[in-house]
Amino acid sequence: MEILGYIASLFIGLSLGLIGGGGSILTVPVLVYLFGVDPVLATAYSLFIVGATSLVGAFPKYKNGDINLKTAIIFGIPSIIAVYATRAYLVPNIPQHIFQLGSLEVTKPLMMMIVFAILMVFASVSMIRNKSNTTAEEGPQVFNYPMILLEGTIVGMLTGFVGAGGGFLIIPALVLFSKLPMKKAIGTSLLIIAVKSLFGFTGDLGKQQMDWTLLLSVTALAVIGIFAGNALSKKISADSLKKGFGWFVLVMGIYIIIKELFI
Repeated sequence: MEILGYIASLFIGLSLGLIGGGGSILTVPVLVYLFGVDPVLATAYSLFIVGATSLVGAFPKYKNGDINLKTAIIFGIPSIIAVYATRAYLVPNIPQHIFQLGSLEVTKPLMMMIVFAILMVFASVSMIRNKSNTTAEEGPQVFNYPMILLEGTIVGMLTGFVGAGGGFLIIPALVLFSKLPMKKAIGTSLLIIAVKSLFGFTGDLGKQQMDWTLLLSVTALAVIGIFAGNALSKKISADSLKKGFGWFVLVMGIYIIIKELFI
């Protein structure tokens, strides 16, 4: 299972490089089901893996002028505050036993996996529909500050709770509320995901016992994957890949819900 886990780690980065997002949604399931990591700890590990991999992926975007730093700062500040607060204060204070529903005991790990699986389903629908407008022209930038602050806070809390980057939420928000063209929204999203995920991870330091060998190994493979994905993206259609990957994520999300609740 560990060998499969390391192969899947490469695939996390590969998908990020090929389709600009989505790979982070696989990180927690890979850690939980293939490496046997506790779900709560897996969300912490995922923040580091997603953050480091996205940071590496953001460098070429920045060199190509596909990152809007002003937007990243405005959207990123509420996200960083929310993700750190969630990891440092909210997650540690959730009781291990939440409630009993008949014969089903709803525990903290179970709730986190179910919320994560629901997020996977929403992310998959976003990828399958794939109605991105990539031909949008960049005009005068207008910021809808209240909506940016609200969206940034919500995305930060979700990231902190389930350990996923939330690119499928950030990219549409940047297009709608910051008037960024799609190409710049994808690049800016990578930088926001990197910074808020790494900040969120610091909220767990000292509270969890970290297996740094596993963490750095998975991160290194994901980083190799993102370089391979960037190279392959010039030869393969990203649209069809994104749709196929979306169906895979949908099946995985449904499988997790069934496994956690009924098996």
